Amino acid sequence: MTPPTRVVVVDDHPMVAEGIEAILESYDDITVVATLSDGRIIIDRLDELTPDVILMDLNMPGLGGLSATEMILERRPETRILVLSMHDSPEYVSTALSHGARGYVLKDVPTEEIKKAIDAVMAGERYLCTGAKGALAPQSSGREQLTNREQMVLLQLALGKSNKEVAIALDISVRTVETHRKNLKRKLGISSTAGLTRYAMEHGVLQGTGVSV
Repeated sequence: MTPPTRVVVVDDHPMVAEGIEAILESYDDITVVATLSDGRIIIDRLDELTPDVILMDLNMPGLGGLSATEMILERRPETRILVLSMHDSPEYVSTALSHGARGYVLKDVPTEEIKKAIDAVMAGERYLCTGAKGALAPQSSGREQLTNREQMVLLQLALGKSNKEVAIALDISVRTVETHRKNLKRKLGISSTAGLTRYAMEHGVLQGTGVSV
């Protein structure tokens, strides 16, 4: 018999967290092992709680959901993180996915959709609720292509080089590197350098460089 899916809810609004817990506890194949109010707490208790799935709010005092997601996946990469948010803008959705979230669910979805999302990520799939899919659709269909130079800058950044080191490697000015970095973030809908690195790994940018991904 398959053991129940271990779920942790991380949200700084007690009513939201407790409401989700009550919903999920009605399913025999799910056990909510904790409801927490801060990203730092889940990191501190990660080894103790060993969650299969974390429902993660994005905006929390202390350590926010994006930073917590990256730190959790560094320690336990097998953990599936589902972002639970009120924000449906393309920037929020794409940034969460670029930080390693396996799915994105809006807080106003029907309760059964949260269960559906958990089942999907446990099956190794990515899950976007209808509102999140809609947010990404215009961006993905109309996304600007990266120039050859932007791809070269992305590779250098993904290798961990600073703006100055990239400038030396490509024989361009630091100011030009900064411009390319801004354009990369805008075109890809990514807000952090760590997100650019993850994008480079997931899209094969580092292949052939001898760098392990």
